[in-house]
Amino acid sequence: MKLLVMMFLLAGTILQADEKVEKIVIAGPFASVSHPVLHMIQRGALKDVAKKVEFRLWKNPDELRALAINGDVDFLAIPTNTGAILNNKGIDIKLLNVSVWGILGMISRDNTLKELKDFKGKTIAVPFRADMPDIVMKELMKKQGLDPKNDFKLHYVSSPIDAMQMLILRRVDHALLAEPAISIALRKTKSFPVSVIAPDLYRSVDLQKEWAKVFKTNKDIPQAGMAVMGRMKNTHIINRFMQEYDKSLKWYKSHPKEAGELVVKTLDMLDSEGLADSIAYVNLKSVHAKDAKEKIEFFFNILKEGDPKAIGEKLPSKAYYYGL
Repeated sequence: MKLLVMMFLLAGTILQADEKVEKIVIAGPFASVSHPVLHMIQRGALKDVAKKVEFRLWKNPDELRALAINGDVDFLAIPTNTGAILNNKGIDIKLLNVSVWGILGMISRDNTLKELKDFKGKTIAVPFRADMPDIVMKELMKKQGLDPKNDFKLHYVSSPIDAMQMLILRRVDHALLAEPAISIALRKTKSFPVSVIAPDLYRSVDLQKEWAKVFKTNKDIPQAGMAVMGRMKNTHIINRFMQEYDKSLKWYKSHPKEAGELVVKTLDMLDSEGLADSIAYVNLKSVHAKDAKEKIEFFFNILKEGDPKAIGEKLPSKAYYYGL
């Protein structure tokens, strides 16, 4: 009799695991970290576990934090340090992977500017004060004996698109941007890769290469990845999400033209050709969080030394890393 009961319960568990949830909600920015998600949705990658998969765009760090705190999303594309801050505030969030290892660069009208110190005294448009691009740039400046407040004129704007538009409209001559905004700006000013006439804009400092030189490490900076929120408890769905994200990231990297066309169907503020160009300039690889923990903590310790608030005052708990 006990054996029959156990078989019945086991059968019920299997059936329950096979049931589809009504909806999975995935939120992310317009940046590269989100683009594999759009491919996942387009090809119905999670149709075996969900009746519907919805993508929600967050446009700035405030919207990101609201989504996380409200708890009405299942998966979230997020800067690694923002996830750490949320973890340190008691938000139930786990980092699944790091997929963006290099996406930041300077863009300028002056092709003689090769290092950050060359921008001393100049006005630089910077999106998202105290967010990942700003944090990385400032740490590089400080490590080289420069004062971000006094040696540079940092003009903060609300988004990378705003900074890109300021460049295109010639309201500024220099900006810190993340791909694909750099490549899109070059396309829109016909500066890609080198114009027949003098280009209007130039790729300048690669912040990842400068990071490697300054901190005596490689150019991998664990900048962003995918996280799972506490309301998603189904480990089968989480594992399926990770599998399919990895597949879509590989497709994205190897099909730039098609990726550009697919992404702009959802994110129509982007340019498909510029986005396709950008894929050659970003360091994208999906490394599961537990395997990336050592590199993440190396990065976080640098940020903590510069400004503890950048990671929420302390290293996140072990529970921040999915699978540990």
